[in-house]
Amino acid sequence: MLHRLVPTSQRVSLDDLTDRLDLTAGDARAKRSAFWLMLTLSGVIAIAGVIGDSTATVIGAMIVAPLSTPILGIGLGVVTGQGGLAWRSLVTVVIGAAVVIVLGVVLSLIVLDPASVLGNSQVTGRTSPRVPDLIAAIATGFVGAVAITRKDVGDVLPGVAIAISLVPPLGVVGVCLGTGSPALALGALVLFVSNVTALVIAAMVVLTAAGFAEEAGGTRRARLRVYGLLAVCVALVAIPITGNTLTNLWERQVREAAEIWLADTPSAEIVDVGWQAHRPIIEVRSPDELPPVDALQADVDELLGWSPDVVVVHDVGSRVNG
Repeated sequence: MLHRLVPTSQRVSLDDLTDRLDLTAGDARAKRSAFWLMLTLSGVIAIAGVIGDSTATVIGAMIVAPLSTPILGIGLGVVTGQGGLAWRSLVTVVIGAAVVIVLGVVLSLIVLDPASVLGNSQVTGRTSPRVPDLIAAIATGFVGAVAITRKDVGDVLPGVAIAISLVPPLGVVGVCLGTGSPALALGALVLFVSNVTALVIAAMVVLTAAGFAEEAGGTRRARLRVYGLLAVCVALVAIPITGNTLTNLWERQVREAAEIWLADTPSAEIVDVGWQAHRPIIEVRSPDELPPVDALQADVDELLGWSPDVVVVHDVGSRVNG
């Protein structure tokens, strides 16, 4: 089926594909200068969009960002046995990621209210990756891999750049580090690594199915070893993503149980529900006494099917609207 997605009549040549994805092929100096210029500018745009909570600005940065070129170059180098291409592309991705992160740290110094930035939608949406994010990244990776190997569907690449989201998570990593939130930075970094891994794997599968491996003379055994290594990488990325997915699900369930628990205390409101060291932390604000926590513990045990120790933080007070 994958072979039919890249028919021979529409397949680009291996030389053309290598020239497109290898920054050292052809006019290397011009390619590298364009890559680093566009990456730096896209990083500044993305970070500004993250700080300003502007979705349109972040989308603009996604379209400008050239990081997908060396990432796909990794897949091409592995499939065709060009170890030098794979290694150079990997180094370019790592250095490029570091550049955007440093830009994020520097630009975060202009933030006057870090709490407001860390709570905006551009940050919260990229610091807790879930399984659906990984699935979407893999599907988008296949679209991008097909687009670069076919002559007639290259116009979908801007959409792929928007969907795969490479530079914005790195901008979030830098902003979170610069505002003293390493845990959130780690979540955004996991999202970036998962997107890169998904794009590389999709590229390898499509390029192999399109016949580039045979054309380059690579052996099937060598490719199987690489696939095994990438499968391990996917598993390592999937572990924290699956954990985030389960944690988000448990937080919603605990919040529902807490709302039922406080139903007879109209003066109380739930400020926040979080998860820390396998324990749900529920922050409640109320000027009155709260119901017995044992009742909430029993509801949570029944709802989740296991017995985490529920911790309730009671802030004595009430909200006053001016």
